[in-house]
Amino acid sequence: METPVSREEEHNSREEEHGSREEEHNSIDLESSSASSEMKSVFFAGDDGGDDSPDSFVFKLPKKSPLVLRMVVLLFVMVCAVYICSICLKQIGVVPSAGFLTVEVFERPCPEPKIEPWDIPYVHYPKPNTYSREECSCNPVRYFAILSMQRSGSGWFETLLNNHTNISSNGEIFSVKDRRANVSTIFETLDKVYNLDWLSSASKNDCTSAVGLKWMLNQGLMKHHEEIVEYFRTRGVSAIFLFRRNLLRRMISVLANSYDRDAKLLNGTHKSHTHSSKEAEILALYKPVIDTTLLIGDLKKVKEMTTNALSYFNTTRHIFLYYEDVVKNRTRLDDVQEFLKVPKRNLKSRQVKIHHGSLSQHVQNWNEVQTTLKGTNYENFLLEDYRK
Repeated sequence: METPVSREEEHNSREEEHGSREEEHNSIDLESSSASSEMKSVFFAGDDGGDDSPDSFVFKLPKKSPLVLRMVVLLFVMVCAVYICSICLKQIGVVPSAGFLTVEVFERPCPEPKIEPWDIPYVHYPKPNTYSREECSCNPVRYFAILSMQRSGSGWFETLLNNHTNISSNGEIFSVKDRRANVSTIFETLDKVYNLDWLSSASKNDCTSAVGLKWMLNQGLMKHHEEIVEYFRTRGVSAIFLFRRNLLRRMISVLANSYDRDAKLLNGTHKSHTHSSKEAEILALYKPVIDTTLLIGDLKKVKEMTTNALSYFNTTRHIFLYYEDVVKNRTRLDDVQEFLKVPKRNLKSRQVKIHHGSLSQHVQNWNEVQTTLKGTNYENFLLEDYRK
């Protein structure tokens, strides 16, 4: 039979064993808590970094960043660098290509010309497709057209203009029928001339200040006058009218030139214009016979054509000249140079006039011509109207 003392000892022994187990359990919990603290390292920090505050806390990241994060940051930096470099290259105008650097040249705007407001539409800065104007790119150019008729002194007049270092007149371009076949071909030809892409003997090495051509009334000019007037207006083209006052003299010149086209009096060669006195004398030997039955009608027809031309192009900026006036008074050439806004020069021509003196010396049936014209509006053509 057990005594009370033994029971008490057994009870104490059980309590000691239970306490031992509880201490072991607490030890395990402490170790687990310590390991967790090393992984999380949670602590509280105040505003000053020294006082504990339950309202703010900071997570301390691991000392070594993950590899994926490093790669993302590196990729972002590379993309930003490429973008910044492309922006810089665009701003300086340098575009990289295969082994070369292409430098983009920005054109400097030309200074504003000191001209009147009404004159602005007639000042141009063409950019030829066939060559570069370079130092002449800011030199203003004016467009013109010599409107005339065959054997009215236009060839001689054009050589005077081309004697100027800054004027280029490209001749009777529309004598070729294909160039005046329709409005489109006419405009295409004019565009080449006024864009300085029409290369001819009149092209200048110096800076051109005025460029144009010689255009006869019967070369599509009158047929398409409405479209051409509008073209002149939109492109700022000025017209130089050149006609002969004495239409009888013009008729004699037309007949003589037509005869020489077939006869070829100068050693088998036809020449519309001469450059020596000897050649002029040979061509002047021919005396045409004028058909007096058609004379008045032909003179009237020519007069009406010139009148209509002036009427059609009266809105175009223009200057009007008579061949006889230019021959007698060379100051008219100063007026033309002023009209084209080029420096005044003493203009010369190598052409030699063919028919001199009284008309009676150059017509076989002069008496019939006199009889036909006397008492008409054309009687004054019988008189010698200029000397030279």
